Amino acid sequence: MKRATHEPAYVIHRYDWSESSLILEVFTRNLGRIALVAKGVKRPSSNFRPVLLPLQPLQLSFSGDAEIRTLKGADWVGGHVMPGGDALLSGYYLNELLMRLLARDDPHPALFDAYASAVQVLALGEGTTRQGTSSAALRTFELLLLREIGVLPALNLQTMSLAALDFDARYCLLPEAGLRAAVGDERALPGNQWCALQAALDAPDPFAVTLRLFAEQMGELKGQLRALLHYHCGVPVLRTRQMMMDLAAL
Repeated sequence: MKRATHEPAYVIHRYDWSESSLILEVFTRNLGRIALVAKGVKRPSSNFRPVLLPLQPLQLSFSGDAEIRTLKGADWVGGHVMPGGDALLSGYYLNELLMRLLARDDPHPALFDAYASAVQVLALGEGTTRQGTSSAALRTFELLLLREIGVLPALNLQTMSLAALDFDARYCLLPEAGLRAAVGDERALPGNQWCALQAALDAPDPFAVTLRLFAEQMGELKGQLRALLHYHCGVPVLRTRQMMMDLAAL
């Protein structure tokens, strides 16, 4: 039996398994996305019940070498409260991206750190400035996720020709063509902004540097990133995105 103790983790999805237990999909720092069975967690007397919540930093202990391991211990690390309102939906959106795009047992420590930072930003609360920062955090995480799974092209080169970008020309990011020169009124960014994004992604602390860039500019990139994510997720609209649109319509 293989055992892990005090592994940094977040619960990203959960579903019923028997009358008293749950299967948890968790994102761990050193093992990637894994599945755990939490036996008896739905009982009122369970010590795990108030701890195993989404968007909360945890330390988990578990054992087993099968596809689904057995949860042995769970502790709340603390540091921030549960996001609420729109921020909660944004957090579920991050979780859906991880569920759809990350393979199990594929470690991504840098992406785990970016996820933890994004959740902290979402937990800050409401307010116009913070809402703008939350949106920037989502875009930053999307970029880092796409890069970590190997589907984001270099943002300082034209994908097909590998030619350097002209700082004054405009370029757009497309799912099947990568980064290419914009045609007509396509949504696009100038070459200098694409190069700045690439430099931010290559920085020692890519989340913080890229977050500052998105907070200042890059509004035209939202739709392009959404199209790229939908393409690789294989769906026209993500469930959490549809839920946000339905709530907005109400």
